[in-house]
Amino acid sequence: MLEDNGEFGMILTLASACVGAGAVVLAAWRHGRPPDPLRGPRLIPWVWVMLIGATWVLVMLVHALNLLGIHTGRTGY
Repeated sequence: MLEDNGEFGMILTLASACVGAGAVVLAAWRHGRPPDPLRGPRLIPWVWVMLIGATWVLVMLVHALNLLGIHTGRTGY
C-alpha cells in the first residue's frame, strides 16, 4: 500500500493544503455576500479566515517542496 518513503506525508500535506484552499474559497464567498440586516451582524471575521487559510496553504506548499528534497530554509545551518 503506502511505503515508508514519505509518500503518506506528501498525501497528508497536499490534502491539508486542499482543505486550506477550500477554507479560503469559502471565506472569500461568504465575505463577498451583501450584508443582511435582518439576520444581524456577521459573527465570523471572514477576512481573517481567508488570511489564515492562505497562510496555511503557503506553509503546506513549502512543506511539500521540502518533502520533495528542495531545501527552502536558511543554508547556514
